[in-house]
Amino acid sequence: MRVLDRLEETLIATLIALATIIIFIAVTHRYATDFVVTHRTWPGAMASYKFLSGIHLSWAQELCIYMFVWMAKFGAAYGVRTGIHVGVDVLVLALSPKWRKGTILFGLLCGALFTGIIGTMGASFVIGLSQTDQTSPDLELPSWIVYLCIPLGSYLMCFRFLQVALNYVRSGDLPHHDHSHVEGIDVDPALGPTPEGAR
Repeated sequence: MRVLDRLEETLIATLIALATIIIFIAVTHRYATDFVVTHRTWPGAMASYKFLSGIHLSWAQELCIYMFVWMAKFGAAYGVRTGIHVGVDVLVLALSPKWRKGTILFGLLCGALFTGIIGTMGASFVIGLSQTDQTSPDLELPSWIVYLCIPLGSYLMCFRFLQVALNYVRSGDLPHHDHSHVEGIDVDPALGPTPEGAR
């Protein structure tokens, strides 16, 4: 499980980091090209324009869209595992412990069922798409590779729902994200925030 957890976190972090870098480069390239065009009298304008126009980044937007979609699918599974999804639990907490446990378990199993269905439908779609020659517009990637995130992310999310449900049945605990927690900072009410390991 640690390997899967680490792989999930690494994939999400890598995708968001690469997408951010690619977007930064593409936007910088566009503004630099516009700057050179509007300042044609600048001594090195012609050479700069030839250099910049030789760099083709038309594929960057499409790639970043795909990266963000993949990140969102795997990020949703990460959200189930860590308990960071938004949930309205006012009515659930008002129930008696017996009914509360059943309601929470029912909700988790519904989540697993829904994501399992989406994963199966997505897998069927990807298998059908793999029999065609359809490619993405700019990158010309096989379309089935782009859409592979639907079954993979959905099945992972289904697994996370089942994992949380099993843990809830065994221990009665749900994953809970503390929004006030900052990584690397321990809070002692008497001393205030201090870096981890500083005590």
